[in-house]
Amino acid sequence: MTLAIIAAFCTSLVAITWQLTAERIASNKKEWLERNLQPALAGLFFDSPVTESMLLIPPPHELPGSETAIIYRVYAGEEPVAALFVVSARDGYAGPIRLLIGIAMDGTVTGVRVLEHRETPGLGDRVEITKSDWVLQFDGHSLRDPAAPRWAIKGDGGDFDELTGASVTPRAIVNAIRETLSYFDANRVAVFAAPAEIEGESSVGSK
Repeated sequence: MTLAIIAAFCTSLVAITWQLTAERIASNKKEWLERNLQPALAGLFFDSPVTESMLLIPPPHELPGSETAIIYRVYAGEEPVAALFVVSARDGYAGPIRLLIGIAMDGTVTGVRVLEHRETPGLGDRVEITKSDWVLQFDGHSLRDPAAPRWAIKGDGGDFDELTGASVTPRAIVNAIRETLSYFDANRVAVFAAPAEIEGESSVGSK
């Protein structure tokens, strides 16, 4: 009986604590997400919260990765300005590489950031913005600049730099950016026409 009373008291305490802190936790999480998304929108004017209009694209889809892809639609007033894609490069050296790829309405890359990876310290991990400026080389490029055959690392005959001692990781990221640009080029209208916060099935670019 004593243990039951203690358990009930503890359960009530946890429930009350959650109710008191849930709103603050959600607000802090949103602020953190906003701060981390905005660097991929360099040079763009927008006046809507980045996380306000989210689209979830469950697999199978034509974006990089086998997980659910996330798209944040960004606006200035009612006009779409850019889309932020959270996707995964499938073929990293040590596994998938989670990426944030910003694309303006004219199809140019506004920024790329590596969100999560398991690449080799001192080699592949230099794709992180905190380790080197390697990801900045994609800013301002589009699906047609350079032409599709040149969307590759220099070691494969393309236009983009590798990392000394590491080619698998940069190759995976370049391929993922090219695939995301291709998806946006083919689905631009549908991406912004779809209702926000879609859960489950989606027809936007799904196979």
